[in-house]
Amino acid sequence: MLNRNEIIETIDMVEKEHFDVRTITMGISLLSCIRDNAEETARLVYDKICKKAENIVKVASDLGLEYGIPIINKRVSITPASLLTASFPGKEVVLAKALDRAAKTVGVDFLGGYSALVHKGMSAHEKSFLESIPEALSVTDRMCSSINVGTSKSGINMDAVYLMGKIIKQTAEITKDKDGLGCAKLVVFCNAVEDNPFMAGAFHGIGESETVINVGVSGPGVVHHALKNAKDATIGEMAEVIKKTAFKITRAGQLIAKEASKRLNAEFGIVDLSLAPTPVMGDSVAHILEEMGLERVGTHGTTAALAMLNDAVKKGGVMASGNVGGLSGAFIPVSEDIGMINAAEKGAISLDKLEAMTCVCSVGIDMVAIPGDTPASTISGIIADESAIGMINNKTTAVRVIPVPNKKVGDSVEFGGLLGSAPIMAVNNNSCEKFVSRGGRMPAPIHSNKN
Repeated sequence: MLNRNEIIETIDMVEKEHFDVRTITMGISLLSCIRDNAEETARLVYDKICKKAENIVKVASDLGLEYGIPIINKRVSITPASLLTASFPGKEVVLAKALDRAAKTVGVDFLGGYSALVHKGMSAHEKSFLESIPEALSVTDRMCSSINVGTSKSGINMDAVYLMGKIIKQTAEITKDKDGLGCAKLVVFCNAVEDNPFMAGAFHGIGESETVINVGVSGPGVVHHALKNAKDATIGEMAEVIKKTAFKITRAGQLIAKEASKRLNAEFGIVDLSLAPTPVMGDSVAHILEEMGLERVGTHGTTAALAMLNDAVKKGGVMASGNVGGLSGAFIPVSEDIGMINAAEKGAISLDKLEAMTCVCSVGIDMVAIPGDTPASTISGIIADESAIGMINNKTTAVRVIPVPNKKVGDSVEFGGLLGSAPIMAVNNNSCEKFVSRGGRMPAPIHSNKN
């Protein structure tokens, strides 16, 4: 349990340093809802989500008041939906609408799991599922989608990579009245994890229990504040400061997670200690890196600073809890981090530099706005590059890019809320069409043969 000093420290972190529990996410297995027609499956799915998650918002609100720690988002993740729609290809959107209705009924902010795992191959029904994504995201408000196209063990499914470039373009076009906002709810993974509580990539893995509570804790402001008090520290000393800070954050998160799982009659899954920024000043991962000594994030040394930050966060979290999981590290979304937004506006950070940083951060190229006329094949190339980084380095990587219709480099886009705003970033204008359209499967690296 937390002792008195830890409680006082936690109160200070909340009041002065933007510490919060970013999300309580209930994972729900929907395998028992599978039927041979869309309507019956959708009905059973809606009923089960409403039953299992009916109290998640109330419990989160109660815990926030009792412990004095803000709980920002309440979410649900489900069994990858492509497993539920296999018997009715072409009618996947019936399920999507039911999922969105269920999310609204129980009052959660987002529901994740309109997902497919196609890292080694893609059946006809899975291809149909992927092709349903643009429409599904255009007719829903709270549903998120994710696709896993590669793993370190199986390689990269280049057919899926090529198709997802087209899917992202179609999603942007069909939601152009909202500046392509549908793409903000769609992420493409390599090495996706089954217990991720963060959107848009959350889904309830098939190896998980019936219902599970996963908590995502975030504290960029807390880490930033701690480093401000270590101005003359060496690199190693800064790492220790970050590690100790991450330990405190994780302890608070575990307390909330255990209590939430008890009250919701669900299994306690994991605490995900990810430094997930917001557009609010004082809640930026970029500003942490700048506090380390970078004039502006994106300059030389940024990747090294991020590597140290990510590693120290993970070490501190693992010391504090035996249930650390999910992604746990530092996120570098452009539109959701005020420091990243400023760096991109001033040209200090490019897509190429972001790609380098993803080698050492928690996820990948995230919430990046690109020109609306970017070819689908270029988006596929970005996905292929990120997937290769994840596959070779045995880590989770992802792409969430938004080709904003009718916008070009030099323009900006406002998404609002936690999604923030972003300048339109330049992409390489040379074509990769021939490469990404070859299809097939990119073989797994030699070090995958570990049996």
